[in-house]
Amino acid sequence: MADEDAVREAFERQARACAALGSPFTARLCRMAAARLDPSDPVGRTILEWPGDASGGSDALPLRFAGALHALVLSGQDAALQAVYPPHDAADDDLWKAITAAISRHAPFILDRLTSAPQTNEIRRAAVLLPGFLTIAARFGLPLDLLEIGASAGLNLQWDRYHYRLGGSEWGDPASAVHLAPDWQGPNPPLADVRVRHRLGCDLNPLDPTSPYDRLRLMSYVWADQRDRMERLTAALAIAADAPPTVERADALTWLPRVLARPAEGAVRVIYHSIAWQYLPPDDQAEGEAVIAEAGSRATPEAPLARLAMEADGNTDGAAISLQLWPGGERQDLGRADFHGRWVKWKGWS
Repeated sequence: MADEDAVREAFERQARACAALGSPFTARLCRMAAARLDPSDPVGRTILEWPGDASGGSDALPLRFAGALHALVLSGQDAALQAVYPPHDAADDDLWKAITAAISRHAPFILDRLTSAPQTNEIRRAAVLLPGFLTIAARFGLPLDLLEIGASAGLNLQWDRYHYRLGGSEWGDPASAVHLAPDWQGPNPPLADVRVRHRLGCDLNPLDPTSPYDRLRLMSYVWADQRDRMERLTAALAIAADAPPTVERADALTWLPRVLARPAEGAVRVIYHSIAWQYLPPDDQAEGEAVIAEAGSRATPEAPLARLAMEADGNTDGAAISLQLWPGGERQDLGRADFHGRWVKWKGWS
């Protein structure tokens, strides 16, 4: 069980992360919670006596709490809380007064939301992954069979339905409602023709882009002062609702052996994940690596395998972008990116 000081420190760490990622409101909320959560009420007691690891690298308890409050605002369940949330600007005492009142009025709702991990589907990560997909397509000249781990609602399974500006290059559908243009450093990515033959994902809790409940869940974990992220998510959900990508309810270690056992002649199977692999325990990561390596040993020039990843690596300067290709198993570091896809430092495949 985490002690109270560790929980409060988890909120402080999350506040620093939110500030670095451009959400001063969520940073302020987390700092206030660290200082003011009250163990005498059921919600405060549940948080401060959290039975697991409250940190962002594990249970992400501060984001569970922030998401529960944001869901009350987005669903219109608490007008007083809505009145102190962005775009409104309230003093700290007024904000916390509204939060404590919401905790009292909606304790069952908040306690229920605390039981499940935050779930996001950050659309801008597609702009980090796209140069990797283009690299794979240019290298092999084959269609792609997409296999995404931690796909959530499948919004980054439909990356080819968006429009991009990457440095001096444009790619995708100019008429798309989703336009992605990260701050770009480095050479332009290869501009290849890409055809997606199949797309499939897995997630422990797949979300349905046609479900109002699931859409609210996704929206609630977007930080309340980041209007641009909410607008992008809304647009991507609308695209997905017309033709929802298939996301199977499964853990990665059950799913990967099954889907990789299928023949895939005439296409590159691309396993990919963004800020998902890091949440697997070390033993599960090792088992997953072995499953992928075994599938790579069976790859041929007619049925290659690729693994594209955007994951934290302990460096404070964003996430690492890497690509491994089979036959051969060569792996290269392609660059780095902001966790939310705001910028990309691209090196490319050499």
